[in-house]
Amino acid sequence: MPTTEENNSHSLQGSILLAAPSLREPTFRHSVLLLTEHSENEGAHGYILNRPLGKTVGDLLPDEAFDALADVPVFIGGPVSTEHLTFGSLAWSEEIQNLQFTSHLSAKQALRQQNEGFSIRAFVGYSGWGEGQLEAELKQSTWITHKPEKRVLDLEQLDSLWTRLLKEMSPWHALLADEPDDVSLN
Repeated sequence: MPTTEENNSHSLQGSILLAAPSLREPTFRHSVLLLTEHSENEGAHGYILNRPLGKTVGDLLPDEAFDALADVPVFIGGPVSTEHLTFGSLAWSEEIQNLQFTSHLSAKQALRQQNEGFSIRAFVGYSGWGEGQLEAELKQSTWITHKPEKRVLDLEQLDSLWTRLLKEMSPWHALLADEPDDVSLN
């Protein structure tokens, strides 16, 4: 019988998924998504990092209990459970050159993480896949896997994040990034 470690040997947890240009569904079009959980046997869970809602926690929750988090930006995390708001923390580890993240944080936990220097984001909804669903989408080239980069933390350049990450992968990916929405205009 395989161990848990063997079952998760192909885990993409912590990876970035870039929506393939062919993915036209509006929620995911040109999205950059962080996979916070992944198991071939149990499915996957993550949040879109480049879909700011244009609101802050204070705009959505004008309660004194959230005053310390009032300026935290809110993102559309995905199409599942859009009636829920959840917090996540992100930080770049220079030591291991990788993205550190924690999701499903309570407001109290988010505040503690913020005080420790983590970047806090709030997400409305999340992105989720059932068992084998993400693997099937990867085989259909719906998503392009990418190693996390420090730039995913930059809130100033979210509108160009997908294009920049894709262009730097390879010349072929750069062509994909420049593909017009209407290929008949090419």
